[in-house]
Amino acid sequence: MKRLILLSLIIAAVTGCSEMGVKPWQRDILARDDMALQSDPMDAAFDDHIYFSKEASSGGQSFGGGGCGCN
Repeated sequence: MKRLILLSLIIAAVTGCSEMGVKPWQRDILARDDMALQSDPMDAAFDDHIYFSKEASSGGQSFGGGGCGCN
């Protein structure tokens, strides 16, 4: 009985991660504009402006570093 339970747990652990990743037929759903992290370019521009204004550096989200030396 213990061997059967152990074998079941091993099989579950090995096959549990076998379905990771995006299937080819799922890519069209994930490539939609509303699935983007920043779907509205105007909102992204405002967020970038606020961020680099606070950090005193241009392009504050794309690389580390700031005007105050705290990054």
